[in-house]
Amino acid sequence: MSTLHKPWASAFLLACITLFAACTPTEEGGDDTSAEWVTLFDGSSTDNWRGYNKDGFPTIGWFVDDEGNLCVQKTGTEEEGYGGDIITKDTYENYELELDFMVSDTGNSGILYRVHEQPDRAIWHNAPEYQLLDDPVYAEMLGEEEMHDKYTAALYDMIPATGDPSNPPGEWNTAKIVVNNNHVEHWLNDQKVVEYTIGSPEWEQLYQDSKFAGYPEFSRATRGHIGLQDHGHLIKFRNIRIKELPSSFESLFNGENLDGWDVYGTEKWSAENGEIVCESGPDEQYGYLATEEEFTDFELTLKFLQEADGNSGVFFRSQLDGTKISGWQAEVAPPGLHTGGVYESYGRGWLIQPDSTLDSALKMGEWNDMRIYVHGDRVITWLNGVQMVNFQDEKIGEATGKVALQIHDGGGIKVRWKDLMIRKL
Repeated sequence: MSTLHKPWASAFLLACITLFAACTPTEEGGDDTSAEWVTLFDGSSTDNWRGYNKDGFPTIGWFVDDEGNLCVQKTGTEEEGYGGDIITKDTYENYELELDFMVSDTGNSGILYRVHEQPDRAIWHNAPEYQLLDDPVYAEMLGEEEMHDKYTAALYDMIPATGDPSNPPGEWNTAKIVVNNNHVEHWLNDQKVVEYTIGSPEWEQLYQDSKFAGYPEFSRATRGHIGLQDHGHLIKFRNIRIKELPSSFESLFNGENLDGWDVYGTEKWSAENGEIVCESGPDEQYGYLATEEEFTDFELTLKFLQEADGNSGVFFRSQLDGTKISGWQAEVAPPGLHTGGVYESYGRGWLIQPDSTLDSALKMGEWNDMRIYVHGDRVITWLNGVQMVNFQDEKIGEATGKVALQIHDGGGIKVRWKDLMIRKL
């Protein structure tokens, strides 16, 4: 065990008990006996991993040693590393992650989660981090005040790890991270050391006081990759495995009929082969298919295929009077027409359009993945994993309403939709 003393730990533990008393925690350790563990690193193959913002696994910096450990190389280039950060190829929503780690002398690294890739942006700009560190060395260098939320197993730069269960450099430790909806737990050597709820008032204040306050996408993804950080120090990992917990997303479409939805206008809406199909009718006017239920704060994921023309959209927090809709639209349109942007109908018009260089994310004539995050006055959209817009708007923040699919006027339009899943925040 480390001999480093953390005099603030008991006081902070008491504060945490008060802070999270109103939260609904996971079952102790997040265990779900109905789920199965899946190995992410088996001691030899790196097939489950690739570089952050890269197609393949790094050819330098990372290696598997003779003892079957996944290692990142010491380089001395502390901030940039050598091989770069790595992430799982798959993404995960709710899960329990376990792994063993060994830090070297002066070692510094981290386990990141809820990672979504952003070109030309560092991984830590969006993903929370379970800190890995040579605690005594950095405490001596930085001092207690600077280190209080940077010890091993802390939520880096936000929440300290309580107690002191870490083994010293050169010895193995076991980390566990439980993510269940927005409730997160950090465990170290069988002790729960951090517990928090993303989006709670307490968490939002911690976020505003942290180095991440300038990155509005930080921790907002509810599904993402697992990441291991290359911080220029030798760190070893082994026994990496994950157990997925039940999803918090619910289906908006039963795959068979339009139960739960209302049709507005004379354009054609149908359910076939597990898809919702919209196409222009004889009147060639606007048409909408809206949920019966209203949604305020949510994350919505869906797939769309523009079979003909494709001028459409996904409305949120919207109200309808016939085919007159008041609300906001995440645009779905042919190339060059701002798919992923946000438009206010019967109001201010375009609120934000994606940078034109992002238009290449659209796959015309193929299935596309769209994700829409709406929480308070913030809206974020993604298209095929590329963040298209991220902005705040006071008027949106004051509204509530339905989710609706649009078919534009003008005729000749046909769009298919499937896998419509929503998660209330």
